[in-house]
Amino acid sequence: MAKSGTARAERSEREQRLAAMRRAQEGKERRRRLALVIAAGALALALVATVVVVIVRQQRAQDPANIGLSASEASCQPVETVPATGVAQHIGPGTDSPDTLTVEYDRVPAVSGQHFAQPAYPAAPFYTAEDRPPVEQLVHNLEHGYTIAWYTAALPQEQVTDLQAAAEAMRRDEATQRGKFIAAPWDEARGPLPGDATVALAHWGAEEGALQYCGGVSGQVFEDFVAAHPANDSPEPNAA
Repeated sequence: MAKSGTARAERSEREQRLAAMRRAQEGKERRRRLALVIAAGALALALVATVVVVIVRQQRAQDPANIGLSASEASCQPVETVPATGVAQHIGPGTDSPDTLTVEYDRVPAVSGQHFAQPAYPAAPFYTAEDRPPVEQLVHNLEHGYTIAWYTAALPQEQVTDLQAAAEAMRRDEATQRGKFIAAPWDEARGPLPGDATVALAHWGAEEGALQYCGGVSGQVFEDFVAAHPANDSPEPNAA
């Protein structure tokens, strides 16, 4: 009788130990699953945050105002009003002045004046010294309502990168009216920009020209300049 009671007690004790081991194992599994859920949730949040950051950066990059320096940091001078001349005065091959290939413009950089018979078309938003069309050709683009951001070799490379980004963003901006914005290097053999200017915004208006010198690249200044001097204020606004 005593042996039977002892056996039952031993079985009960083993069952209790097994039950305790199962509970411990189940608890361990629950904690492992919970840790996996937490890790997966953290990863999902990190991915969402990364996507949001990328989207915000892309949106900011598409807004010219967010590119480059602030208006004050760019050290821009007030916009100058300048005379506009040379409407429909073509030079070069196919014109009455076929041998005239260079024009001495009244202002540095060019704002208006005689020009080649054909504009740069389709015009790229950004040019380097290696691929820039002749100045006389780009002046024809000015006649069609383009704003040109002429820049010099003194512009630091990081700002050249900003200038390209700003020019491309301006092309995507409806406010620029069909994307009439070009950034191109000025041919400094024709004369240097005044003072410490490394960028000059030029626009050929229907009645007069506009010119603004800056010491750096400011997408905000570009936007403000184009808003004040839109493409439809030009001698030939409907031309490409």
